[in-house]
Amino acid sequence: MFLIILIYMAILTMMAFVMMKIDKHQAQHRGQRIPEKNLWTVAIFGGGIGAYLGMMIFRHKTKHTNFRIGFLVLALLDGALLIWSYQNF
Repeated sequence: MFLIILIYMAILTMMAFVMMKIDKHQAQHRGQRIPEKNLWTVAIFGGGIGAYLGMMIFRHKTKHTNFRIGFLVLALLDGALLIWSYQNF
């Protein structure tokens, strides 16, 4: 069970990270942006770590308090879920 959770969260983490990179690139080049709703959806369903890392590495959405705090909380929850599932499965 742990392996399934790990793979699921790894996929969503990569998705969120790439989405942050693409959105940053689009913002710099005035292209079509990824809606914030989509960024939040991927982060909430298990991509919090990737969203937070993408935000920090690409310096994207760092001025928005709701993203800074929200993505950090989601990353911590995702990490806690991974630790819990590793210990219990």
